[in-house]
Amino acid sequence: MKRNVYLDCQSSTPVLPEVYEAMLPWFKEYYGNASALHELGVRSRKALNQSRERFAAAIGAERPEDIVFTSCGTEANNLAIKGSVYALEDKGRHIVTTVAEHPSVENSIAFLEKHGFRATRVKVDRFGRVNPADVEAAIEKDTVLIATHYANHDIGTIQPVEEIGEIAERCHIQFFVDCNFSAGWLPLNVNRMKAGLVSLSPHRFYGPKGVGVLWKARRSRLISIINGGIQEENRRSGTENVPAIVGGGVAVERASAEFSARTAHVAELQSRLWNGIRSRIDCVCLNGAPLGENRHPCNLNVSAEFIEGEGQLLLCNASGIAVSSGSSCVSRNLKYSSVLSAIGLDETLAQGNLIFSVGKDNTSEEIDYVIESYAGIVERLRGMSPVWDDYRKGVIQSKISQD
Repeated sequence: MKRNVYLDCQSSTPVLPEVYEAMLPWFKEYYGNASALHELGVRSRKALNQSRERFAAAIGAERPEDIVFTSCGTEANNLAIKGSVYALEDKGRHIVTTVAEHPSVENSIAFLEKHGFRATRVKVDRFGRVNPADVEAAIEKDTVLIATHYANHDIGTIQPVEEIGEIAERCHIQFFVDCNFSAGWLPLNVNRMKAGLVSLSPHRFYGPKGVGVLWKARRSRLISIINGGIQEENRRSGTENVPAIVGGGVAVERASAEFSARTAHVAELQSRLWNGIRSRIDCVCLNGAPLGENRHPCNLNVSAEFIEGEGQLLLCNASGIAVSSGSSCVSRNLKYSSVLSAIGLDETLAQGNLIFSVGKDNTSEEIDYVIESYAGIVERLRGMSPVWDDYRKGVIQSKISQD
């Protein structure tokens, strides 16, 4: 019997009931602009400051006033990167990043390159992990920013951000960490990372869309990239989305309180799903780091050989299973992720790629349904594939490494 199972939690999550309830008054009763001087404006401003305190506490930041609210994680990433290099261009015009960044990071840097800045993109290994020594080797005399992610948005691989942070500190270079996919699911302390800038997306840990968060260390230099008013202490112009910011503050507080239980639960389901898939399906591989301490506990990026991801995605949807075939920022163009190219994955395996991302509300029964359904989907698609026939006849070999 068809069930509805949501396994696209790294793209977005539903808001918690308490988040929804916390937001409602700020739509209907306390609707004042936080920049206004009247009572309703002051009330809204106090609500923003309370959320700053909640976010600061969740990431180990000392000063709530260092929290900057934006419209989304993409804007936070743009502000961190462009705002940094524009503020620091008197010192240099070079950026160090990796070949496996989120489109909002990669495209921000590509934009800057068109305007006279330079970037070195450090390679990653076959698991998608960057070597800190390679980051250090890429630093030049005029390097002003090192930008990377905590956990990869496609393959879940966790980067050695603390080691990179030590390099950045030693070399006196501003360090930005994209934590949009990590916050709420991985231990996050800005001081241990030695970061200067960190971005978060509440809608990935049961908060609302419409708000992004950028933490800026007091020492970090940053200028606004949106021209307008003096909101967010001149760091981000534009009227703040008070309901979403209030909801995000509640969501991050709940994520901190429930962190151990949530992560243990999703890690168990992640393992159950992967073990079930590989026991039922031949010629399937896990992309990214092995399950465990070097991988995000929600993410399974899987390639089934001899079939394409689009067909899998459509049949999963028909079976009531919501999954993705790459970052939600790029998946609609039906091209496989550049991250898969960066780890050296064969093109045919990249085209047969799906991402299953579990959440706190998923159950073992749902995972078992997904395993059974997905095995049937792969069998059905391979039954229509001449390439699968050639493999069965021994005409071609599998490209999946057996080591």
